Amino acid sequence: MPTLSVFMDVPLAHKLEGSLLKTYKQDDYPNKIFLAYRVCMTNEGHPWVSLVVQKTRLQISQDPSLNYEYLPTMGLKSFIQASLALLFGKHSQAIVENRVGGVHTVGDSGAFQLGIQFLRAWHKDARIVYIISSQKELHGLIFQDMGFTVYEYSVWDPKKLCMDPDILLNVVEQIPHGCVLVMGNIIDCKLTPSGWAKLMSMIKSKQIFPFFDIPCQGLYTSDLEEDTRILQYFVSQGFEFFCSQSLSKNFGIYDEGVGILAVVAVNNQQLLCVLSQLEGLAQALWLNPPNTGARIITSILCNPALQGEWKQNLKEVVENIMLTKEKVKEKLRLLGTPGSWGHITEQSGTHGYLGLNSQQVEYLVRKKHIYIPKNGQINFSCINANNINYITESINEAVLLTESSEMCLPKEKKP
Repeated sequence: MPTLSVFMDVPLAHKLEGSLLKTYKQDDYPNKIFLAYRVCMTNEGHPWVSLVVQKTRLQISQDPSLNYEYLPTMGLKSFIQASLALLFGKHSQAIVENRVGGVHTVGDSGAFQLGIQFLRAWHKDARIVYIISSQKELHGLIFQDMGFTVYEYSVWDPKKLCMDPDILLNVVEQIPHGCVLVMGNIIDCKLTPSGWAKLMSMIKSKQIFPFFDIPCQGLYTSDLEEDTRILQYFVSQGFEFFCSQSLSKNFGIYDEGVGILAVVAVNNQQLLCVLSQLEGLAQALWLNPPNTGARIITSILCNPALQGEWKQNLKEVVENIMLTKEKVKEKLRLLGTPGSWGHITEQSGTHGYLGLNSQQVEYLVRKKHIYIPKNGQINFSCINANNINYITESINEAVLLTESSEMCLPKEKKP
């Protein structure tokens, strides 16, 4: 008698964004290029790792005094303290008042997993989540899996070719009372002082709970404080919030997936209550976080000389990316590519929008074997001296061909 499978009714899931990488790997074209890696790349086309991380990793591996016992559920205490000081500044009002704490989390999405579990258990009236960012985020999938209704918005305006602060303000104006607002990758969304005042006033009056995402502090402007300026605004106004801080990209420890869930509360008593509940949830999720990446990062952040080296590494990476963006813009100008390309250099960080439409993106993928996401947002650190000419010439070709095809379309006759 045949055995019926437990998995008989399980359907094949829809392909996620990673299918672009799969298509790229299956392409046998010798000069294919992938411009959508999540990690920061070197000029040689390898994942970037901070030089000071390599040195520290070696020292730690040779230390015979290390204890490899499991970490506590909350994680490595020195790592949490160093991470919070990096995120808010050593002299932060919240740290001085002892109303900020954190949990050592697992993976780039671990902080969201933990924070969402808490909100589902203790913020039961909030079942609607608005996510606003410069790109498509995976956080929405986690919220949906937990039973939340999710609305996602991008602050990138493809028509204006810029990050539009009005989009952020308009979305918050629509948000209903008492829901959760996730904000990430909005550093290029320049708000005026009056804009910040309006934003925080709406969030406070509607009792919206903010959940920030800081995925690569220091890789936007190379100024660690500037990259978390948004948090300083909210701390100064006495807000309570969660913040996911990933420390994988800015140290080049991608395979560790290390970070924290930072909690800012109204006072220390409430903070301790929240952390106690998060400890129970973390115990159910992963029991003990991994140690190696946290040890490396703590060793660097707690040593002024090593931290100085790391900051210099970040500065060099950011300067190199800015130079690459300038070169791309200049090459497109010299080629006479139609359109304005100033938006390329106006965006911060490793990733940015080329400003191409779907037809142009499809042409690059199908005809030129240059793989970029449908929204045209690429990782500029993937562009180097070996491929920049081919990439810019291909962009020029795509724009010219799609422009000419639009001109050949029959015009509508006036009645």
